Amino acid sequence: MKVAVVHEWLTTYAGSERVLEQMLAVLPDADVFAVCDFLPERERAFLGGRPVRTTFVQRLPLARSRYRTWLPVMPFAIEQVDLTGYDLVVSSSHAVAKGVLTGPDQLHLCMCYSPIRYAWDLQHQYLRQAGLGWGPTGLAARLMLKRLRDWDARSANGVDSFIGISEFVGRRIRKVYRRGSTVIYPPVDVGAFTPAGEREDYYVTASRMVPYKCVDLIVEAFRDLPDRKLVVIGDGPQMPLVRKKAGPNVTLLGHQPFPELLRWLRGARAYLFAAVEDFGIAPLEAQAVGTPVIAYAGGALPETIPGLDAPEPCGVLYDAQTPAGIRDGVLAFEAARGRISPDACRRNALRFSPERFRRDFADFVAREWAIFDDELRRPERAASGAAAARD
Repeated sequence: MKVAVVHEWLTTYAGSERVLEQMLAVLPDADVFAVCDFLPERERAFLGGRPVRTTFVQRLPLARSRYRTWLPVMPFAIEQVDLTGYDLVVSSSHAVAKGVLTGPDQLHLCMCYSPIRYAWDLQHQYLRQAGLGWGPTGLAARLMLKRLRDWDARSANGVDSFIGISEFVGRRIRKVYRRGSTVIYPPVDVGAFTPAGEREDYYVTASRMVPYKCVDLIVEAFRDLPDRKLVVIGDGPQMPLVRKKAGPNVTLLGHQPFPELLRWLRGARAYLFAAVEDFGIAPLEAQAVGTPVIAYAGGALPETIPGLDAPEPCGVLYDAQTPAGIRDGVLAFEAARGRISPDACRRNALRFSPERFRRDFADFVAREWAIFDDELRRPERAASGAAAARD
């Protein structure tokens, strides 16, 4: 079997690249394709020395620093990837990778992190955050997103089977593409995030400072909890806003190296989370070190964090994505803290280990290939049966 894996773009070793790493462990002989590849040399080890075949976007002006500005041409670019001769194609897609062209004798499986969020249900939110109203630039952006939606819906027809990274994403796939999907949760590095040390008297959150992460809401919530300490790890464009809202009981550490992040996670009373995520790796990394999670009950978090109504709770899920909702979540956690054990949190995180992902992904590929191969060989078997009958 000749296998191709088509990734979106390679610019950093982050969430989808960690999934790609585990897929390549299951498909060690696969060739790798991407829209563009600007991954730093120090982050390329997970590719195992494989060359990455890219599109013409790789050579466009300013592509290295502003590759996202070329999104309007990426659907056309991905369709120029020649996959002739491959038996199995696996796309790793949150934007355009699933749009590669395949034929009837090729099986195309899509690991879908989400349909293009900023073109579908989150369009209005992204446009507001970008400050794009109904002027010429805003109108051009809306027309571009309309074309992208049309192409995205049409190109879904070329996928034989979808994998969704959560039930939440599965519902989005159903809504946008009118297709079913198999849920395979992404891997969490439970081997790197391990328990150690004693708990201290502070809460922690760690995140990129971007609007949808809602770190400013967490910081604002602690204004009403002046006798509780909050440690905030991370940096980004919203840091000035977060700094403005931070009271004396909030410590802003900015970006921290992994050993420091691990130390702060291990010592915290609980980890705070306020975003709507398609999966949410960071809360599970906190769980892996035995730290309870206080999270907004949106997106995929109700699937991954057992709340107080579970037989073995691992955190608190609050209902309102507001400072008051977060405050109520903290108070509910403190009232029920004795019911949540570090061992339960660790066991919960182990459900999402890389080994489990590789097993589930390998089983899915084997099952889908068996079905596809059976259909492919059916005319051949029918012809053989007819010939035997004539003889």
